[in-house]
Amino acid sequence: MDIFQAIIIGIIEGFTEFLPISSTGHMIVASKFLGIQESELMKAFEVIIQFSAIMAVALIYKEKISIKKIDLWLKLLVAFLPLAIIGFIFKDYIKELFTVSTVAYMFIIGGVIFLIVEYYHKEDDNYVNDVDSVSYKQALWVGISQIFSLIPGTSRAGATIIGGMLTGLDRKTSSDFSFLLAIPVMGAVSGYDLLKHYKEFADVNWIPFVVGFLVSFVVAYITVKLFLVFIQKFTFISFGIYRILFGIVLLIVI
Repeated sequence: MDIFQAIIIGIIEGFTEFLPISSTGHMIVASKFLGIQESELMKAFEVIIQFSAIMAVALIYKEKISIKKIDLWLKLLVAFLPLAIIGFIFKDYIKELFTVSTVAYMFIIGGVIFLIVEYYHKEDDNYVNDVDSVSYKQALWVGISQIFSLIPGTSRAGATIIGGMLTGLDRKTSSDFSFLLAIPVMGAVSGYDLLKHYKEFADVNWIPFVVGFLVSFVVAYITVKLFLVFIQKFTFISFGIYRILFGIVLLIVI
């Protein structure tokens, strides 16, 4: 992997990881376009840039990472457990689902779901508008909805945001909870992958890795910041339309 490829992949990871559009499909297209073959080295690189994206979110929500917020983190743990349990039990079967057609169809299905949910979602004073006020029951339902993100192309962010909205959270609070939930979820995934691929770091050229790390961090930080501003003024309809169109293009092109 050269520096140019590291920059492009870092940008895509940082931009798509926390938006409800699935980073998986975009990584597939980018890898095909750049001529990058799926390899153990590439998997090691993905671990690095995912970890960088996690750090960006942790920085944005640094005031929530405190012992004073232990109740919030217990709720996040409740939301984390369903994915951890199901993912561990069915990890071998889930690998078999990873095909381009599956990713494309899940893009389209996810887009349709966003449009349907937005059509019926009318926020009022009954919706929870503060992430600290999320109940354990709501956290559990968000966690259950996150299980669907095990299907490639679904989008972890998309599944959890939709789950939050369906349980009575407003768009901003659903997004906040989704981003905070990404810290333990992606932290666990990245840690597991690091243990699997640590040998790949022995003789690696660190320059592209460092560049990808920095690019992913900066792009993820800016993207999440802008997204939080965007979602207070607009709906998720544009993301739903984008997912449908991208899924169709993916089916046609790849």
